[in-house]
Amino acid sequence: MYIQSIYLALFQECLVSDKKSRKKGAKKDSQLIIRINGDHRDEFVDLCEQLDTSAAREIRRFIRKFVAEHKEPID
Repeated sequence: MYIQSIYLALFQECLVSDKKSRKKGAKKDSQLIIRINGDHRDEFVDLCEQLDTSAAREIRRFIRKFVAEHKEPID
């Protein structure tokens, strides 16, 4: 049940929404499976739809921002 919910939230929306607006860039070739509360997932997906974005897009944006903020500088 959890995996199905996550799959739907992260990957089906990505495939549907991002195909229309995808620009040339790095190909997405990996998956990240997470377990979250179903109510939180539903609320997140609904809010993303209201904001005309996808859950996958917002999670990728969070990951990029998080990595940039916490990345150790190379000397």
